[in-house]
Amino acid sequence: MEIRIKNMVCQRCVSAVSELFEKHQIPVQRIELGAVWTENSLSTDQKSRLAGELKDLGFELLEDQSAKIISQIKDLIILEIQNNDSKRTENFSTLIAQNLHHDYSSLSRLFSTVEGITIEKFITKQKIEKVKELISYGELSFSEISDLMEYSSVAYLSSQFKKETGMTPSEFKKLNSKPRTFLDKV
Repeated sequence: MEIRIKNMVCQRCVSAVSELFEKHQIPVQRIELGAVWTENSLSTDQKSRLAGELKDLGFELLEDQSAKIISQIKDLIILEIQNNDSKRTENFSTLIAQNLHHDYSSLSRLFSTVEGITIEKFITKQKIEKVKELISYGELSFSEISDLMEYSSVAYLSSQFKKETGMTPSEFKKLNSKPRTFLDKV
């Protein structure tokens, strides 16, 4: 049985959720970002207890089909942006439609209706958080960051960065304390 979990966006999240299922002695087939597959269906009581404890850990048990789809879209985007070791051969709309086996326009409408922002805006926000992370490391030039994050130019990266943060990448780099947002709060 597949169980979708919101805000499960990193390997530490997977570990925390895995420990919770072990604590409740619920046999698990596998755990991935945003989802757990159990060997058996959960009782209403088990779901209720898990939902409460997941919430204490900053996660949310998803029951509604629309919420599951939204979570899958977000998880896919976050995973693609955080693990962008190689150039993507397809755009996000194709990637999302193929992975979720739905028409992109209907997924986009659902996402906008539920989340109040477009998928494209969500992608931009995620990319800017990744750019902040890369700037904070101080290992790459703005040109290298622009290329890695698949911006057409440093100027375009800078304009999007300023639109989202109110400052240029250079101004952000000069800050002593660099404000970042947790990915599940974007």
